[in-house]
Amino acid sequence: MKHLILNKLMLTTVLLGVGMASATTTNEAGLQDTEIVKKLSHEIRMYPRYTIFDNISFRVNEGAVELQGEVSEPFKKSDLGRIAHSVPGVTSVSNEIKVLPLSPMDNRLRLQVARAIYRDPVLSRYGLQALPPIHVIVDNGHVTLEGVVSTEMEKNVAGIRASGAGLSFGPVTNNLLVEHPGPHKG
Repeated sequence: MKHLILNKLMLTTVLLGVGMASATTTNEAGLQDTEIVKKLSHEIRMYPRYTIFDNISFRVNEGAVELQGEVSEPFKKSDLGRIAHSVPGVTSVSNEIKVLPLSPMDNRLRLQVARAIYRDPVLSRYGLQALPPIHVIVDNGHVTLEGVVSTEMEKNVAGIRASGAGLSFGPVTNNLLVEHPGPHKG
């Protein structure tokens, strides 16, 4: 498979840099896509304005990077595009990152949901990390949770806390990935 797909770039190192690629996919500069993924993942993780209210993913194919996801401020989109372009081996960048609406109501909802999640005793340990793994994406009052947690129970608790935070227009979309899914029953 020539395409390297990096699943949702989480605010955690658990999934960051995980992808599927052929080890032989090499660009003109002689760098393999897996090397570009590692370097770009590191650069995005080190971007000081990347927060739990942003969610970035990307694909790499023969040095061509396609950025996707959502950011809470317009300048972050252009910053991340420049960061991707500066990674050695990157031949081109397609910046498809969506800038979320600038809304005081959405900002308030982001904070309420994040507080509800990270104050819960089951999830509070995640809030102690430098880059907490649960992202709160709010788009015109609609809440989506992105990121990774350790167990299915933590995923469910995060969804319940986000739903109970109030002000959301409609149900919360819980896209959290479970790092250690339990045994399959049935």
